[in-house]
Amino acid sequence: MADVHILAIDLAKRSFQVCATDPGGTVLFNRTVSRSKLEQMLGAQQPCIVAMEACATSHFWGRFAQSLGHDVRLIPPIYVKPFVKRQKNDAADAAAIAEAALRPNIHHVAVKSAEHQARAVSFRTHQCFVRQRTQLINALRGHLAEFGLVFPQGPAHLKAVTGTLVEAGDAVPASVTDIARLYLDQIELLTEKIDQLTRALHDTSRVSEEMRRLCGVPGVGPVTAGAIMAFVPDLRTFSSGRNFAAWLGLVPRQRSTGGKTRLGAVCKMGQSDVRKLLIVGAMSRIRWIVRKGVFPDTWLGRVVGRKPRMVAAVALANKMARIIWAMMTKEQNYRMA
Repeated sequence: MADVHILAIDLAKRSFQVCATDPGGTVLFNRTVSRSKLEQMLGAQQPCIVAMEACATSHFWGRFAQSLGHDVRLIPPIYVKPFVKRQKNDAADAAAIAEAALRPNIHHVAVKSAEHQARAVSFRTHQCFVRQRTQLINALRGHLAEFGLVFPQGPAHLKAVTGTLVEAGDAVPASVTDIARLYLDQIELLTEKIDQLTRALHDTSRVSEEMRRLCGVPGVGPVTAGAIMAFVPDLRTFSSGRNFAAWLGLVPRQRSTGGKTRLGAVCKMGQSDVRKLLIVGAMSRIRWIVRKGVFPDTWLGRVVGRKPRMVAAVALANKMARIIWAMMTKEQNYRMA
């Protein structure tokens, strides 16, 4: 396999489609291999370009191929889709990956280290437990509402559930009371796990210099800083803060033609978790300004005074992304303007 220039792999769990091309783009072979055969193939192959879609397990295989001396290129799936010929199948997907890897202007995704992915697992677990707790709370509130017991939203109001069930007496069947206790026990268990993960993020923010630097930005806390450290690649790969904000999807969607520029809502491309947290942090700052009742004579105060709150929050999140890029690339702490 000395003539192989690009080895394009369509990833899966057990069955992998491998398409090999020469320097001219001619397909040498396009066949299915097992997981063990793929490891042997990468080990026996002379150093070449190994191209894959940036999807699940791609970073693991990217690290494995890099350890064998290969040049790994992870391509976003949206850039591969235009090269799929006719009907979609594994062979067509692998050939499309090989075709996309030949293009000189295709942007690649940096291969993440195991430590980088470990931070992502911690953040994802925290978010998963929060969603599960919210689901249980909403289910409990919905069940109790059928018996005339209505409680406000949020975990802070769950303490009143037990007392209300006791006061309700025979109005609520005993089986419903037992099931409500099951919900409360499960919610309490999830709350303990969420608090443990949150404390771990706080402890990391005290130890890590980069986390401390990120937490210095108004509107950025340990959770947002942890998401940035987990999902954002090396910020030096972005040429400017504007490119980083565009990667997060904090820029308008364009539908321009004929020299006429038409801008719409945010494009929502890129990393959704970081974008959401930056907007939530921006909205908290805007609520603080609105609660005061007097808009300060600053850029944010003027934007909040003339634009809807969500529009102002997205604009502030865009500015926060640019500030974060400047701080992390220049290794400087946040300074109030």
